[in-house]
Amino acid sequence: MSEHRNDIILSCRGVSRRFSDGQLSVDVLQDIDLDVAQQEQLAIVGRSGSGKSTLMHLLGGLDRPTGGEVRLMGQSLSALSSRQLSAMRNRHLGFIYQFHHLLPEFTALENVAMPLLIRRQSAAEARAKAADILKRVGLGERLQHKPGELSGGERQRTAIARALVTRPGCVLADEPTGNLDSQTAEDVFDLLRELNREEGTSLIMVTHDRNIAARMDRTLTMTDGHLAAG
Repeated sequence: MSEHRNDIILSCRGVSRRFSDGQLSVDVLQDIDLDVAQQEQLAIVGRSGSGKSTLMHLLGGLDRPTGGEVRLMGQSLSALSSRQLSAMRNRHLGFIYQFHHLLPEFTALENVAMPLLIRRQSAAEARAKAADILKRVGLGERLQHKPGELSGGERQRTAIARALVTRPGCVLADEPTGNLDSQTAEDVFDLLRELNREEGTSLIMVTHDRNIAARMDRTLTMTDGHLAAG
């Protein structure tokens, strides 16, 4: 049914992921089906070790499934070369992690401009767009600060700006508030949802926080490698 819909940004069909180490083989994901529509905000919850981060890596093209297929913008990721896959990720996806993964030697402005420079946009254009989105996340006065000079919440806001500067079709956020105190986490979550609505992107968020999950459009629960509603 949904194969014929043109508003699906990301989809999985029968996706499995097995990790093998010598004689030991572990099925981390089993037969996952998933459709994520344009502008949808989806939460994925579940206990540690249930397979949530593994699924996010597959959705982001950072890992390949053992079985099944992941499609981004209708394109099968398994059909792409490493170079094509990198280009698809840079064009259509934004990533936010629990730990911001900012480059410590670069300023906030330089960190956020980086995905645009990778796209070969001019340095002036990349810096202008980076400055604009940093202002939108409340960091207009912190453009020249390096990550070590920013608070935890400011670093995560910078990471959000970096994820959204390319105007991706979908943002993948893996525990983006998990390393923050409760008030900062609330502020960062509100900002992320607001920017996603404004930009019209989809948002897939892995979270341990059921209160945060309840405010998304839809919640799926990962249990022992299986994904189910609720």
